[in-house]
Amino acid sequence: MKKVLSILFLFGIMSPNFAQITEPEELKEVNLVAVNYKYLDAVTNEQVAIPVKKLSEHVASYDIKSSEIYHDDYDTYEVSFFIPEGSVLAAYDRDGKLIRTIERYKNAGIPDVVRKNVMKKYPNWSISKDVYLVNYHDERGSDKRYKLRLENGKEVIRIKTDERGNII
Repeated sequence: MKKVLSILFLFGIMSPNFAQITEPEELKEVNLVAVNYKYLDAVTNEQVAIPVKKLSEHVASYDIKSSEIYHDDYDTYEVSFFIPEGSVLAAYDRDGKLIRTIERYKNAGIPDVVRKNVMKKYPNWSISKDVYLVNYHDERGSDKRYKLRLENGKEVIRIKTDERGNII
């Protein structure tokens, strides 16, 4: 019995040593290229809903070259993206660079600065609906606007603001 226990003990001590011997493995090189980083910088808003952020990331990372609609004959490609909260119409060039987008989201979340400026201008009113509009162009940057529906009892007004809450 002692011999069996001592043999099991020796195997128990030696087995982890054998398990640690591995041969080095060469890994493949990975190149990460952020082609559409300008788009993400221009349209990122920390206070929008998570699905809107995820859709923006999906639009930025979309690879038009691996799409079934891609052919070398065309200069631009228009691709539509949809989620229940909104949609994006994006235009890509033949290299996969994002040229422009037109985006529309319903109830995507209103930044605090917009909410504060609207409430200062329209006290006793509440925001019942909002639409977030983004127009992005590679050379001109982005234009963000909010269409808001305000209610005060039975009264209803509609206003438009820019991304800082200035009434347009």
